Amino acid sequence: MTHPAPTAQIPGPVRTAYALWVTAVAAGAFETVLAVGRMLADGSGSAGQIAAGLAVRLPVFAAALLVARQMRRGRGWARTALTIGLGVLGTASMVMQPIQALAQGRTVAWELEHAGAVDLLFAASRVVHTGSVLTAVVLMFLPAAGAHFRAGRAGRSAGAVPAAR
Repeated sequence: MTHPAPTAQIPGPVRTAYALWVTAVAAGAFETVLAVGRMLADGSGSAGQIAAGLAVRLPVFAAALLVARQMRRGRGWARTALTIGLGVLGTASMVMQPIQALAQGRTVAWELEHAGAVDLLFAASRVVHTGSVLTAVVLMFLPAAGAHFRAGRAGRSAGAVPAAR
């Protein structure tokens, strides 16, 4: 059985990236709660639609956390999966609606003028969510982080059993 390595062995950028992935998942969960609450309040979603949305989101949140743990342990595949899956595809899905609104001629000022409290909470959470994802991606590719992933790969290729972190 391996014992957890001290977090001091994990470079600061990787520790911070991990914390930001957790923050992004928490923001995504908060946004989901707001969206479900709105659908229930205004009757815009059936129970089936809400359940289907949750059936997609909840496993994505869980997988993101599990993959982020592997990234923190120095697994290069996890860094790649987070970058492509959440950094590129996830970010694209989060910015589609605001881009469509701008394309339809609505301005940020118009959106703010017509926003209710839930809209403002959702927007604030989305800013935290997107900022966390983009910053985490950058941090995972800083030189200190790269050394962590190279060391993780070298340790596994040499047959060493890496300590759980």
